[in-house]
Amino acid sequence: MARTPFVPRQRGFTLVELVMVIVILGIVGGMVAVFMRAPIEAYFDSGRRAALTDVADTAVRRMSRDLRKALPNSIRTSTVNGSDTCLEFIPTRTGARYREQDRVASDGKGLNFVAADSAFNMLGRNADWSADQQIRTNDLIAIYNLGITGATTYNGDNVARVSNLAADTSSGTEETTITLAAAKQFPLESGTRRFHVIPVEENVVAYVCTGDTLRRLTTPGLTTGTAPLFTNSATSYCGNSAQLSSAPVIANNLSSCAFTYNGSDLQRNGLVQVSLGITRDGETVNLFHQINVNNTP
Repeated sequence: MARTPFVPRQRGFTLVELVMVIVILGIVGGMVAVFMRAPIEAYFDSGRRAALTDVADTAVRRMSRDLRKALPNSIRTSTVNGSDTCLEFIPTRTGARYREQDRVASDGKGLNFVAADSAFNMLGRNADWSADQQIRTNDLIAIYNLGITGATTYNGDNVARVSNLAADTSSGTEETTITLAAAKQFPLESGTRRFHVIPVEENVVAYVCTGDTLRRLTTPGLTTGTAPLFTNSATSYCGNSAQLSSAPVIANNLSSCAFTYNGSDLQRNGLVQVSLGITRDGETVNLFHQINVNNTP
């Protein structure tokens, strides 16, 4: 009689063994999670802080570029609309030197400070400059802005609008004749015969902290008249709520904002201090930045 071959009995895991394995894995996983939690949270926290710092740094660097091109003695700070903090200034595109005296008596090439003058020569050819530096029709010419009564651009004391530019190559010189929209007697001469050019597309620039946003407000100039914006130095251009609501946002999620300007009309240099605090997802970054500006008119 043939024997039945021996087949070893096969066994699996019991339910008790499976439960024990699950419990042990849970305990080990919990212990590992305790040690991994802090590094993971630190990683995400550092990422959020880096993003917030980048936003604040980009904002103050943008402000620095603008402020370094500000018309000397035009920077001022104010509080508008009850609680909005504002830093405003008059931007410039470029600058040049004017001819002080006529080449030939009464030829009108020099700029007259004794009486109103409607045209004068600039040293150098405007067409030779790079496109972003060239003087354009309807730009504003400002001379020796001191920011004081009788010599402040905000009052229109020392500013005139350009109506035409033409190359003047007579007698072998390379100069540009600048014609003004209306005859103007500038109150003060520049010791270095310098003038600044205010672009028509941005007569005033203001950085305004309103709510939790930092906005860049620009006030474009008009294409007619002599100086339509600059009529009253007491007027702040930051408080225009209609324009402010649509102004570009430079930074958001602000938790604090402060602008301080240290400078006087008798100092060659001024100092702008910017303090921004940005909060997001429970993280707060505070950035303090100082900007040196040239106040030599």
